Amino acid sequence: MNKHNQPAEWRESVPVPRHVAIIMDGNGRWAEQHGLPRSTGHRMGVEAVRRSVRAAMELGVQYLTIYSFSSENWARPASEIDDLMGLMRRFIRRDLAELHQNGVRIGVIGERDRVDPELLALIDDAVALTSGNSALNLQIAFNYGSRAEIARAARRLAEQALAGAIKPQDITPEALSAALDTHGVPDPDLLIRTSGELRLSNFLLWQSAYTEFVFLDAFWPDFGRELLEQAIDEFRRRSRRFGGVVARSTV
Repeated sequence: MNKHNQPAEWRESVPVPRHVAIIMDGNGRWAEQHGLPRSTGHRMGVEAVRRSVRAAMELGVQYLTIYSFSSENWARPASEIDDLMGLMRRFIRRDLAELHQNGVRIGVIGERDRVDPELLALIDDAVALTSGNSALNLQIAFNYGSRAEIARAARRLAEQALAGAIKPQDITPEALSAALDTHGVPDPDLLIRTSGELRLSNFLLWQSAYTEFVFLDAFWPDFGRELLEQAIDEFRRRSRRFGGVVARSTV
């Protein structure tokens, strides 16, 4: 029997992915398709985030990482950047109380430079307020680029070696993983990208070494529980061998 035609009871026996990462792509194209300004597409994208957080909790996902603003997005028009930063502010102010009440723990990865101090303060308050929660770990990649993250981690380890705190031979894959922004968070089991694009766009490059990828044609504002379930169902059909012969699970 083909693994893509496994009986339903077999798929139900496979656990949901512990960690789902999402490249939320297609807000602008969704807006263009509907004859609306790009800013409307971004606002509808925030609604999709809300749906996705609820669906992830209902489906039993423990970690959800969303790519909200990349370090390359600074190349966009200033008006669009201002709109995106405003959306981040409003999301925190409007949704923080509900997220906290529902047991969501918020984490943020990425660089802090170039980000408005007022927004940084809001982010820090959200992280501190929800630090004791455990129903869902919501990790927001904001002003994030994976190559820069890896370079920062390598630089930290090099500085420790130069200071004599560690030896060069102590710089192992495990040590580098521990120096990344995502330290303490398991690598993603499933990475979803919307909009039909087939690339990682500098997102979680190190962490995705053995991640299962699912690419969806839908634009991000149309994403919700149905498409999340579709991606998870595809994940459950996969045989994950991690370089070996026998399939095994980490979830």
